[in-house]
Amino acid sequence: MSWGADGKAIIAILGHRNATQRTLIREAYQNLFQEDLIKRLESELSGDFERAMYRWILEPAEREALLANIAIKSADKNYQVIVEISCVLSPEELFAVRRAYHNKYKRCLEEDVAANTSGHLRQLLVGLVSSFRYGGSEINAKLAQSEADALHEAIKNKNKSNDEIIRILTTRSKTQLVATFNRYRDDHGIAITKKLSDEGSDEFHKAANLAISCINDHKKYYEKVLRNAMEHLGTAEDALTRVIVTRAEKDLKEIKEVYYKRNSVHLEHAVAKETSGDYKKFLLSLMGKEE
Repeated sequence: MSWGADGKAIIAILGHRNATQRTLIREAYQNLFQEDLIKRLESELSGDFERAMYRWILEPAEREALLANIAIKSADKNYQVIVEISCVLSPEELFAVRRAYHNKYKRCLEEDVAANTSGHLRQLLVGLVSSFRYGGSEINAKLAQSEADALHEAIKNKNKSNDEIIRILTTRSKTQLVATFNRYRDDHGIAITKKLSDEGSDEFHKAANLAISCINDHKKYYEKVLRNAMEHLGTAEDALTRVIVTRAEKDLKEIKEVYYKRNSVHLEHAVAKETSGDYKKFLLSLMGKEE
């Protein structure tokens, strides 16, 4: 059976269905045609549109597991996606991703991260992906003060005290960490991310910086990812697709507002200018704007 791939119809159906509905459509398609809808889409579509649709139709945990595996296997060893998944998702969501990774790849996510990294970077990334943080809103002000001081000393001592940075970033709740980062800024007159950037540009410092940005304000972080993707020569489609597809059912509306405040341009207009064809139509449909 060949569809002749009607991109417009595929977008009209799948681009406007939530995760549960998309799973039901996949199951119904399997029952009707004894064929996996994802495999059919892969064979009928191509390029950026195919990759975006493939990611969209997966269940959220399955999708994040796929993105993690692609990041681990990538030649440039870019662990930005691993940090994102570990630090933006809730403890329950991260646990579901690890389970989905087991099922899909017959290995654990921590094992693959560890096998492809070394040193302090390995300790940080494995600690982040394997954490199950407390998700409550309580803040211990005394702890925020002592750990802001500990982070200040650790950054000052460069590679000698990375263990403290790793311990704090991988064990504390997000609410507690935000209080610690705020305490740091109040005490030292500089954001901890800026201080980390000033002190080191190795892989460990970059990953720690990313983790702090994702924990501190992930909407602001995603705005920057989108901006960088579209400023990139030729547009970094993987990053553009990743943010729009993974956040469409969560907080893309707020990310769009942050983007407009920062750039005085609506995200939809920027995306429409930098993309084309069915890929452009699909991304715009996920952003709630039809052509």
